[in-house]
Amino acid sequence: MRLPETLLWAAVFIHEAVGEYGMAHFSDKGKSNGKDYCIFFNSQWARLPQDLHKASRLQIYDLTTSVLCSPSEVPEGGFPNRIPMVLRGNCTFYEKVRLAQINGAKGLLIVSKDRLTPPAGNKTQYEEIDIPVALLSYSDMLDISKTFGKGRLVAMYAPNEPVLDYNMVIIFLMAVGTVAVGGYWAGSRDRKKRYLKLKRDEAAEKQDEETVDVTPIMICVFVVMCCSMLVLLYFFYDYLAIWVIVIFCLASSVGLHSCLWPFVRRLPFCKCRVPENNLPYLQKRPHVSMLLLSAFCVGVSVTWMFFRNEDAWAWVLQDTLGIAFCLYMLKTVRLPTFKACTLLLSVLFVYDVFFVFITPFLTNSGESIMVEVAAGPSDSTTHEKLPMVLKVPRLNSSPLALCDRPFSLLGFGDILVPGLLVVYCHRFDILIQSSRIYFVACTIAYGIGLLITFVALAVMQMGQPALLYLVPCTLLTSLTVALCRKELPQFWTGSGFVPAIVLAPINCTQTAAPQTEVPLNPKPEPQPTEDADPSEEKAQDPAPQERPTTENADEENKSN
Repeated sequence: MRLPETLLWAAVFIHEAVGEYGMAHFSDKGKSNGKDYCIFFNSQWARLPQDLHKASRLQIYDLTTSVLCSPSEVPEGGFPNRIPMVLRGNCTFYEKVRLAQINGAKGLLIVSKDRLTPPAGNKTQYEEIDIPVALLSYSDMLDISKTFGKGRLVAMYAPNEPVLDYNMVIIFLMAVGTVAVGGYWAGSRDRKKRYLKLKRDEAAEKQDEETVDVTPIMICVFVVMCCSMLVLLYFFYDYLAIWVIVIFCLASSVGLHSCLWPFVRRLPFCKCRVPENNLPYLQKRPHVSMLLLSAFCVGVSVTWMFFRNEDAWAWVLQDTLGIAFCLYMLKTVRLPTFKACTLLLSVLFVYDVFFVFITPFLTNSGESIMVEVAAGPSDSTTHEKLPMVLKVPRLNSSPLALCDRPFSLLGFGDILVPGLLVVYCHRFDILIQSSRIYFVACTIAYGIGLLITFVALAVMQMGQPALLYLVPCTLLTSLTVALCRKELPQFWTGSGFVPAIVLAPINCTQTAAPQTEVPLNPKPEPQPTEDADPSEEKAQDPAPQERPTTENADEENKSN
């Protein structure tokens, strides 16, 4: 019987400690313009209105030099029709709000230098108090003091969270567009090699060197590294986050250069090369445009690195660099068979589900390791955010957007992992010379899987492992297309990729043969004997040209 009693008391305690995000709208007296700040409240003390227009605007009594734990700290006259703002500490929430209510306050704002926690109490205390009490961060209090005058007003309210934010549309377009463009670009490189008839030039050889075919051993090593890195980030986030940011800057610079160079090299200017020199990395005399492009890409990455915490616009640079990095990886990394695709996607499917849904039962805080690392731990001293995500600010005004999650996130892995399958499908389309049926079907399946992810996010109101929905949609769709077309053996093994790319020796002096129909039983041409003299053959060739001359001479003699 002890276990049920313990669970019951735990449930009661959790219920009492549940808090909700709200908004405190501050403004100067006589002015309509104001600013919203995040507050954390417990609706069991008193509920807040859902609409700002229904909330009462009351004057703030700044008592941030006091903690309001004893009657001696109450000023003369009390807080009639005002909301005192006091510091947290030295006594319970109940003692503070009780003193405020007795002295005529209509609410209480408690300024906290620590993490915002719900102002908890017990059932008897909840029944006694009928004014709202909320926590406000110390940094917001400093901003309020600088922004507004002494006669500032506040209105506390808690609007409902929207079911789905409009920024999901932007994330959807960016993700699906990246997968589609990356898959098409990577497959087009195979098309170029397949139909290349002359010897390879330097650029083609360089592209071949950049391509990496993934093996099962590489997949296992990659997954082990992902698990280890995620766990290390969870425990040593503040120490490793800055290194992840530096690596992202380097990798995204390379990716941005790789994406822009095909366009820059086609420009009609800057065709000149670096003069002859003995400097390292410049001995091969690269194009000046390539050097300028490299400097530009590095400049973009460095700019983002210095201004990465500017929420107003830094996310645009981060998404641009992230999309360039994803395109570069899709172009460079290849899965040679559908068997390898299935192995990679299945293992990462389990990895994503485990670290999102299972790890909350293993951590002391009850938080998902994946969500904590992606969004940044709340107790981080550096407050750095990992850049390995696409992020778009929330377009709807809500307490959650203001307090906890101002951005919606989608990890690079949710783009790259299904994207590698899309690349394989396009390469297989080129191999069998189909009308891109595999590529189109897998891309559409990715979009459907992403939509299902968004629906699950709205329904469950918690972070979702996107691969839980993306992997079945893309794998099953590709498999179904192969079964319907009766091409599963070739699709599973990827047979024909290497022979299709290997170039046979070609005589460069040959000319293209005219496109004529070849008869079923062609008449064999007479073969010259081994003893035939080539000079005699050459002498016989002009004979047909001399006959008309002889015939014309005979006709002239007859006419004479």
